[in-house]
Formats: sequence, C-alpha cells, structure tokens
Amino acid sequence: MNVIDFNISQSKHLGLSKMNNQQKVIEALKKPEAYDEQVRKIESKQTHISYIFLTESFGYKIKKAVNFGFLDFSTLEKRNFFCREELKLNKRLCEDMYLEVVSINEAENIRICGEGKPIEYAVKMKRIPEEKIMTKLLEKRKINKKIIDKIAKIIVEFHRKARTNKKISNFGSVEMIENNWKENFDQTKEFIGKTITQTKFNFLSEKTSEFMNQNKDLFAKRVHENRIRECHGDIHSGNIFVADKIYIFDAIEFNERFRYCDVASEIAFLAMDLDFKERGDLSKFFVEKYIEYSGESKSLKILDFYKCYRAYVRGKVVSFKLNDKQISKKEKNEAGKCAKAYFDLAVSYATEL
Repeated sequence: MNVIDFNISQSKHLGLSKMNNQQKVIEALKKPEAYDEQVRKIESKQTHISYIFLTESFGYKIKKAVNFGFLDFSTLEKRNFFCREELKLNKRLCEDMYLEVVSINEAENIRICGEGKPIEYAVKMKRIPEEKIMTKLLEKRKINKKIIDKIAKIIVEFHRKARTNKKISNFGSVEMIENNWKENFDQTKEFIGKTITQTKFNFLSEKTSEFMNQNKDLFAKRVHENRIRECHGDIHSGNIFVADKIYIFDAIEFNERFRYCDVASEIAFLAMDLDFKERGDLSKFFVEKYIEYSGESKSLKILDFYKCYRAYVRGKVVSFKLNDKQISKKEKNEAGKCAKAYFDLAVSYATEL
C-alpha cells in the first residue's frame, strides 16, 4: 500500500484520546478472538496512513486517525466515509477482492462485527499471496509481454468507462498542472543538497515550466477531448497482483486531486515504474499496447512530461522518509539513494521535453 504526495510537515497533531482509542483497537486486532472468522495466525503492517491486519484468508485495513491537510481521517465519521469511498472506487478494478466495510465494536471486548457501539471501521479484502505482487514478480523476471498486454487492455477498458465531467476536466488544465508542479518544488526545497542537487532542481523547474508555456494548446486539447477522467491515481507495480487474475488495487480515495487526471498521467506512472526497475522493454511495450487499444495519439507528446512528473513525485515522497523519526539510519540512507535515483530519472525525461 503506497502513499503519494505525502508531506510530513503538513501533519496536524490530534488529541491524545483519539490516538489512545485507536491504539486499543490495534492491540485488540492482534488477538484471534477479535475476528468474526476462524483465525490461527495474524500478520500486521502499516503505512503512514493505514494499519493492515492479515489473516489466512482476509485483509483488514484501518485508516489511521491522522490529518495531513491533503488527507483527513481525524474523526470516526470521516474514517467510515473514506472506507466506503475506498470500497466503491476499488470495486471498479477489483470487484471480488474488495468485499465490504466492517465495523469494529466494543462491548465487553473489542470485536469485528461484534456487539456494542462501533469504535472503528475497516475495509475487508480477500487476501492475495504476497508473492503475487508485480514488484516481486518483476525481480524474478516473471513478468512478460503477455501479462503487460493484459494489463494494458484492463487499463484501456477502465479509462473508457471512467467518469468525466466539467469539474473533473478542470484538473487537466495547464493552471492546475502548474500548481501541482509548484507544490512539488516547494515541498522538495528542503532536500536540495540531500537527495537532489541545486543544478538538477533548477533544470527540472525550468524545463517543466518551458514545456507548459509552449504547450498550452496541447493541455487544452486533452481537456476538450475528455482525456481527463476519474482515474485510479496510483497505478504502479506495487499495486498490482498477478494471480488467478490481474488485480489493480489501492486506488486513491482520500483526495480527488490525486485521481482526477489525464489518462496519459496514469499510464505514465506505470511506464515510469517499469523504467525505474530497468525494464524499459516492458515500459515501451506497455505504452505501445495502450496506444493500440485506446486509439490515443501515436506520438503522445505529453507522455514524457507526465513520466517526469511521476518520477519527481516519487523522489519527493521517498525523500520525506529522511524526516521520519520512526525509521532507522540505514533505512534513511537507502531512502536517500532511492530518491536520488528517482530525481535522476525525472531529469532524463525532462531532457527529452
């Protein structure tokens, strides 16, 4: 489960009682008796925004009681709402993986779908074996063009059906894209000299600004042709299972701005991810098949721009780990190297603009 556009400096402190209440739930879910199924083993993990509990058959995802500005899960009512949004949005591509929203109740004990009042909510999902995640399969060289072809077909069909309207289309305007880039640069200034050099920062700022100024008609055309849609928002190999079928999961529910985008930005994310993992052959093939099945412009001039954008965002997000007090020095060193690699990739795309 990945987090994009995470800005740790935006975090707002919540009341201690809220965190303590949620902590009671987290401790309870470490025990088999808290579940409404037969459980022998429980695994747990977390991201900046979620706690995930895995049993033999299911996964339960709880939203952390946090407010980062762009994301607000600070109240029980909001967490319930966004659990239901997550279920609805992810059923578009994972109908049989995302099952239901369950309440976690407290009477004498804390229990999923138990007695008493709801004190928390979770998204219940069918568990898919971790070894089926595309990232791991890429490492083992088990992803081939046949699989990429299937993924391209799924995404093309998904984009065809994806919602669009005047409000959504506005997110593809050059003004909105300029604001997104400004936010990126503002949020990475503190990492100049750490994960990105001043020279590269300046180069990327100048090249992207130049591209937007010179291609205002292109952005307007994309809007006019209804290419701005309610997308998934976070399609990369870490959010794809290749199992009995292909599951593209973990769509962004918490902020419309991150999923209302040009379909080219969405395909650019997976293409960039494949480039980053040194599978340029699969990246090129994916784009070719998407163009073939969708009827997109064969040149897709805007693609390198959005690949640059996606690589820069990943560099920014990984850089934020340097400010995380909960991770080790070794992890921070690894994060620093990873962020630099993403920024270097962004520079390579910008060079082609």
